[in-house]
Amino acid sequence: MTARRTRWQEAGNSGNYGKRFAELVSAGEDVDGEARLADTLLPRGARVLDAGAGMGRVTAALLRRGHDVVAIEPDEALVRQARETYPGLPIEGRDILDLGPDDGPFDLVVCVGNVMLYLAEGTEREALRAMRAVLGENGRILVGFHLQDRPPHAHAYTAAEFEADLTAAGLRVALRAGTYQLHPANEVYGVWVLDCAQDEAGRQPPARRP
Repeated sequence: MTARRTRWQEAGNSGNYGKRFAELVSAGEDVDGEARLADTLLPRGARVLDAGAGMGRVTAALLRRGHDVVAIEPDEALVRQARETYPGLPIEGRDILDLGPDDGPFDLVVCVGNVMLYLAEGTEREALRAMRAVLGENGRILVGFHLQDRPPHAHAYTAAEFEADLTAAGLRVALRAGTYQLHPANEVYGVWVLDCAQDEAGRQPPARRP
C-alpha cells in the first residue's frame, strides 16, 4: 500500500461515507447509476476492476449483472463496511497506486464517486498510468467526479487539468458527459470514458513521464 497520505485520509471521511451509503442500500434507494452506465460499456461476463470501491455498491451492482468484478479499496473501515453490507463481496485492501500489469487485464476500470479528488497530492497521473496498465485490448476506464460543489477536503480538479493528466498518462477521451445518464458535458460534474491513446500506426505508445 502506498505510504503517501491521501486527501481522503486527511479528511477522515470514511465513517460518514460508509454509514450514509449503507443506510441508502438498506432503505432500497437507487445507488446503481454508475454501474448501469458501466454495464452498457461491457459485453456479458466482462472482467471489471472497481478502483476505489468504497463500500462496494458499484461492485455489487455489476456482480448482479453477471460480470467478473474485483474491487480494491485502501480504507480499512470501508473494506469492513463493504463486507458487512455485501457478504462475500470480492474486495481487497489495496491502493490504486499499487496496481501493476500482472493485475490485469480488465475490460473496464471503474473509478467513480470522487476517487480522483481524494488521491494523495500529486499522484493523479501516476494513478491514471496504473489504471491504464491493467487494461486489456480495447479496455476502457470510466471516471466521474465533481467539478463544482466538491466534498470537503477534495481536490479542486478542473476538467482541463484532468484531461491534461490523462493525456500525459497515455489515455484519450472517448466520451465526456455531465451525468451517468449521459447528459451533455457541463462544469458541475464530469463523467469520462477513456481508452488508450494510439500512434499513427495504431500502436499504444507508453505513457509519458512528467
